Amino acid sequence: MDYQLELKQIVDFPRCRIYREFIQTLIKDRNIRTNGSSCLFYFLILCSYANYSSSYRNIEHLTYTVAPGEWICTLKELQHQFRFRFQHQVLSVLDTLAEQNFLTYTLHEKNRIIRYKVVDWPKDNTALSYNFPCKKDIGFFFFPITNVHKLIHMGKCSEMDALLDLWIHAVYNDPSVRCSDSGPVVYFRNQTGNPLFSYQYLAERWQQSKSSVSRLLKKLENNDMITLISYSGKHGSMIYLNNYLSVMFNISDVMIDKEEIAMKMELPIHIPDEVPTEETTVSCVPESVVDEQIIVSQEGFCVPEPHTKTIVRKVAEMLETQGIVCCRCPKAKYILSPLSACKDIVYRYSLRIICPLGSASYHFELKIKPQKPKAKTTPSARTQTQSSSPSFSEIPEILLKGGE
Repeated sequence: MDYQLELKQIVDFPRCRIYREFIQTLIKDRNIRTNGSSCLFYFLILCSYANYSSSYRNIEHLTYTVAPGEWICTLKELQHQFRFRFQHQVLSVLDTLAEQNFLTYTLHEKNRIIRYKVVDWPKDNTALSYNFPCKKDIGFFFFPITNVHKLIHMGKCSEMDALLDLWIHAVYNDPSVRCSDSGPVVYFRNQTGNPLFSYQYLAERWQQSKSSVSRLLKKLENNDMITLISYSGKHGSMIYLNNYLSVMFNISDVMIDKEEIAMKMELPIHIPDEVPTEETTVSCVPESVVDEQIIVSQEGFCVPEPHTKTIVRKVAEMLETQGIVCCRCPKAKYILSPLSACKDIVYRYSLRIICPLGSASYHFELKIKPQKPKAKTTPSARTQTQSSSPSFSEIPEILLKGGE
């Protein structure tokens, strides 16, 4: 008997690449506060200065040999980089990191010089055996993900440590993580492939209140560092990093479309009870699709026509951002035909985008799954049987697939 075997390697990346230039940018950015526990930030600074080969450094006319994984500097330099007012605060941080076996260090009392060594540096990074000048503002080093978890749980996370936690857990274009192809999304490696999280989870992770987490994420979004996508109910939230691709891969950053992400995540998109009229839509958004462009089949249609046209407009906006220029043309026609019966749980439709000039046409399959609203029961109505018909004034789930 013959067999056909398929062998697929499951790969996990236990380390994250950290660019030294990125760490230098964070050191200079005083808008992100370090109040609270910033052990992750401090240790990353120390790692960014650690040598990847042997070299020499002159301090006050004295020459010191620095081995891979080590660095030597004055206590005043670390005081400036750690944003401390007093030097004893630097020593307190070094003692804490040494107690947790992250590094070892010695202090020369006479000239206040610190020599430290990162534990297990050759295990995670290349250690060259020959002498070579090590630049501290370019290049990158690898940082273990397990160390992140240890460092952020050493106290109440500061804004800086929270930002680094998000940055290190960003995933881009990983088939096993949903919506990571749209941009670098934060994924905390919970073995589900789902990047959604709750504010309660971040509050417990960072040892903060949910209101503090909300204020921090809003601050990062206002500073254009992240794109926060929050969904109604208990679905959770997602975070995309805005400058991740330009820093990590030296390529242009991508624009995150929240409606597109909602479709990919099969999550609700709200349609208000009062759908805007054509006149209101045209005056507010001149480039939006008008009712005359949408042709809806009257046979076997399960969704009210006003809601259907609103969904088509949202789909057209999303497709336009993906490069389908026909969705911008005021002469394009959108033909929607049912493919399933109303008794099905998920309603399937055929969506054709026709160019009247005959230059292009596109065909998509549109799936709409209405959600039942949560009934507000009263003591007198608890014994009554609730209606099983869905309310389309609530939010349908939209799935979109297809092509030219």
